[in-house]
Amino acid sequence: MESSVIVSDFVDARVGPRGSLENLSQDEIGKLLDTGQGGLYPLFRKCALAVLNSGADTDNAKEIFDRYRDFEVEIVRQAWGVKLEMHNAPAAAFVDGQMIHGIKEHLFAVLRDVVFISNEIIASGRFDLSDSASITNAVFHVLRNARVLDHKSRPNLVVCWGGHSIGTEEYKYTKKVGYEMGLRGLDVCTGCGPGAMKGPMKGATIGHAKQRIEHGRYIGVTEPGIIAAEPPNPIVNQLVILPDIEKRLEAFVRLAHGIVVFPGGAGTAEEILYLVGMLLDPANREQPFPVVFTGPRESAVYFDHIMSFVGATLGQEAVRRFTVIIDDPAEVARHMVRGMADVREFRRHHNDSYNFNWLLSVRPDFQQPFEVTHESMRALELDRAQPPHQLAANLRRAFSGIVTGNVKESGIKAIERYGPYELAGDPTIMKLLDELLAAFVAQRRMKLPGSTYRPVYRLVA
Repeated sequence: MESSVIVSDFVDARVGPRGSLENLSQDEIGKLLDTGQGGLYPLFRKCALAVLNSGADTDNAKEIFDRYRDFEVEIVRQAWGVKLEMHNAPAAAFVDGQMIHGIKEHLFAVLRDVVFISNEIIASGRFDLSDSASITNAVFHVLRNARVLDHKSRPNLVVCWGGHSIGTEEYKYTKKVGYEMGLRGLDVCTGCGPGAMKGPMKGATIGHAKQRIEHGRYIGVTEPGIIAAEPPNPIVNQLVILPDIEKRLEAFVRLAHGIVVFPGGAGTAEEILYLVGMLLDPANREQPFPVVFTGPRESAVYFDHIMSFVGATLGQEAVRRFTVIIDDPAEVARHMVRGMADVREFRRHHNDSYNFNWLLSVRPDFQQPFEVTHESMRALELDRAQPPHQLAANLRRAFSGIVTGNVKESGIKAIERYGPYELAGDPTIMKLLDELLAAFVAQRRMKLPGSTYRPVYRLVA
């Protein structure tokens, strides 16, 4: 039995598991209740609150955590398993005193992944997280534990990237693309949040329904630092939390059979630069990897800016790895289907898995976590005296820092205390970076619509 008491916008409730972890050891419960620096409680509480706050009209993590500063969650051990007891939880997560089933699934997915990462990835000693192959193995184990790799079929998973703060017409377009992909039996994986992460999933549900596809996959991949600003949207039916942004990005590219990129802001630019760096690796030259940039006609200028920036900083070879399709959702879906036929043949020929791309090369520069601080941002090498893949890695880190300052609690607090991050480098690159970021701000791609954006960066010579 579940119970809840509603007081204004807050709820006290006790809920049982749905879809994930049902039993915990005494040691695991102890770690989850430990509020100290080495305990899991602060991380679990933050992720749980983010999930319960799905649908909020803010992407400011600090604002969310301040509003629900009295939220508490406890693990209650019972004869038949565990329950979660919550105090001062967001009332929007409940209907007539019962927690919404999808939110409950996401809540226990958080519990599952927080426990697994702590015990099996970090504390077990099985993974050397300074070694490239071991990092990839850790990503595989997190995904396998979350049952994301259970699907046994030919390649059909499209990873969709794009901004959480996009306009109405762009959002409608993402739904149309999702619909066309759903009609062709393609499944969708996104960063699980709103905007361009929700639209393709929403469209795909209709396409799947029309084709009587009953078990469509809508996979959400996130990480603790971003989850409050981009909590899982309600369509996600498989949620997985990776330890950090770098492992999240690796999970995306190893799961993907193709990638569709919609308009976005700094976070989307970070994903694009990660992808560029990977595709520029000579080890990946022969591997088919369909990538489409797409949006409605009014968004064409966004991709003009992106392609100009990538070409001017990393070269035309990088630009040639992308296909731009404007205002044609059906052609986007057809392009993905054609590309996945090549992916299938390549994987079969090389005896590689359909559900996890082991053959893809991801360099250590793209795997090691980048700790965003004022010092680390100022120290980034943003010049041409390095190979293109290395410059792509550093540009990716620069955008990762801007995302941190925009929406992550730690970054917001650091900006409030010390002012904007500073980025320095080659004058030509700085000029290109300034033009791209200024375009994002002018197009209101840095915050949710209606929010005032204050730049968290400053470019210096």
